[in-house]
Amino acid sequence: MMLRRLILALWFAALPAAAAAQDGEEMATLVADSVRIDLDTRLVAEGNVEVFFANRRLTATEIVYDRTGETIEITGPIRLTEGDGFVLVAESAELDRDLQDGILRSARMVLDQQLQIASAEIQRVGGRYTQMARAVASSCQVCSETAVPLWEIRARRVTHDTTASRIYFDGAQFRLAGLPLAYIPRLKIPDGSVDRAAGFLTPELKITSQFGTGLKLPYFQPIGDSRDVTLTPYIADGTKTLEWRYRQAFRKGRLTFEGALSTDDLSDDWRGYIDADGSFSLPYGFGLKLSGTLTSDDAYLLDYGISSSDRIANNAEITRIRRDEAISAELLFYESLREGAAAERVPRVIGISSWERRFGGLGTGRGGLRLEATGIAKRGPANAEGDGRDTLRVSGRFDWRQDAVLRNGMQIAGLADLAVDAYSIADDPSFDTDLVRALPALGAELRWPFARVAPGGAVEVLEPVAQIVWAPDSLTEAPNEDSTVLEFDEGNLFAISRFPGSDRRELGARANLGLTWTRHAPEGWSASLAAGKVFRAEDLGQFTNASGLSGTSSDWLVAARLETGGLELTNRALFDDEFGLARDELRLGWRQRHFDLAASYIWIGEDPSENRAEDSAEVYLDGGVRLGRNWNGDIEARYDVTAGRLSNTGLGVTYRNECISVDLSLSRRYTSSASVDPSTEFAFEVALNGFGSGYQGRRYRNSCGP
Repeated sequence: MMLRRLILALWFAALPAAAAAQDGEEMATLVADSVRIDLDTRLVAEGNVEVFFANRRLTATEIVYDRTGETIEITGPIRLTEGDGFVLVAESAELDRDLQDGILRSARMVLDQQLQIASAEIQRVGGRYTQMARAVASSCQVCSETAVPLWEIRARRVTHDTTASRIYFDGAQFRLAGLPLAYIPRLKIPDGSVDRAAGFLTPELKITSQFGTGLKLPYFQPIGDSRDVTLTPYIADGTKTLEWRYRQAFRKGRLTFEGALSTDDLSDDWRGYIDADGSFSLPYGFGLKLSGTLTSDDAYLLDYGISSSDRIANNAEITRIRRDEAISAELLFYESLREGAAAERVPRVIGISSWERRFGGLGTGRGGLRLEATGIAKRGPANAEGDGRDTLRVSGRFDWRQDAVLRNGMQIAGLADLAVDAYSIADDPSFDTDLVRALPALGAELRWPFARVAPGGAVEVLEPVAQIVWAPDSLTEAPNEDSTVLEFDEGNLFAISRFPGSDRRELGARANLGLTWTRHAPEGWSASLAAGKVFRAEDLGQFTNASGLSGTSSDWLVAARLETGGLELTNRALFDDEFGLARDELRLGWRQRHFDLAASYIWIGEDPSENRAEDSAEVYLDGGVRLGRNWNGDIEARYDVTAGRLSNTGLGVTYRNECISVDLSLSRRYTSSASVDPSTEFAFEVALNGFGSGYQGRRYRNSCGP
């Protein structure tokens, strides 16, 4: 008899038909190789049977529906899915007409493709509860050669409440590799459909040279749909700490508070910190960001590995960014954590507001207008070094650029720039109380790009650039708060002013010359080279030696980049006319399928004006390697070449599979000061995968067989 597939309304599932129509019940759909009716009360479906009803889907070998008792007898293998993450697998079953209640034999329940619970018999009750006796739960893959899972929970009784999205274990026993480790009379866990469920999170074993051996045990508690709190006791030999985090979501924003309170062997007083962070959407496209930190002492954040920053910046910022307009207003409160830092030199309060507009004109012309107001208040009395000085600056800057392309391919441009600053200065006798200054600048630029296709198909572009800028040789001096550190690179080689802020403006006539070359090969590799130099009509003494811009001619700027086969090499260096090195930044990155390695070397010459009394050099190494299908390692190290010692090191090893995650890390900080000592930290964290919906490690799932 030729097999045929039938699609029809399940006649018995809708009885009585009139009542079903009145109640608005959803009718079931049956698909099978053959369907027949026996004795006018039994419907028998055989071969590749599928039943679709509401959000449930049932597959089986044979289904017998008895209209009299409104029961369904099913012969397996059976697979019943409900929603996106609930699956029941069994050998045979007896269910009601709605596929909700009944008994499944030799059954297994799978939640969110992770946690599996097996039992000789599963009973569905009221369409809500799934009950199992003498059940075994695990998310580990079980193969014939490893019949015992890495971990499992054996329980006298297991109940899955689909309404509450919880799984209850009665008389539970936790086993690791078949060995009983713990007995838990009552255990409740969320199923895979829950994003936020109350309970303990992954514990962490932490060993440090400062506090000894300790344990962190976080507890998460939701508070409604939009708030939650996490409490983490940290108990160690040398500290008793309670960490906490509170989060709240609003209709148009979010807010997070976190902190810790400690009593430890490093201090006789209570120690701690509080950190706040938030962002909100405001009317008319504006956004508000808030952040702030309070700490009991300068060393707390570093002692507990919370932050290695040497200063705290508390700020509130309102911004709006559009295609051709940017508006920003920010208020910052600074506090230094650096040893020996004079409080008078650290700004107590900084207020910055700006409005910037870009616009186009006739032809290829384009320009911009920027208005800015900055106020800085410092602590303590004033002195000749600017300590304690308070300043208010209002600045405006207009710039314009007009481009044109000649027939021979040359690109010429005319430049114009005007900057105006108005200052109000207090507590500094070195400057007038009020001053106003203006600095115009004019320039011309010529670019002549040459492009060719090499015989092998590679594309090369060579572009020489010459730029001439005129500006006055003098400008009324003002307090320098935002341009104390200058970096000369290919990004500002052709800038009207290379100072990063507005308190310093680049003066005098100069010529900026540069040459760039790029090559893109069809084999997939590319290279680029850029070189440049600045010539001045007169040395006005506005740049330091270490900046590379001092004198009538700057240092040679050379920047190179090479990318090929996962290898990336970049180097930026400054050379004087005798090819003496003034600054060098080298970075090597190598990314392959099984590893990722990055190494950096930085060398900077001495510069007393930047509080650098001697040459500074540092090497940084960061990398990760895939040690196996489930194993990953990472390394981090920072070496101070000038001091001849390591600054910090870190090693980490992680193991992941479908049922367990293990993280092992070791780090060492070698630096010390009057407030902090060198420290070593060891952390060990084990998590059982398969609980909750946030785990993304299914790609580590083991498979049976070769």
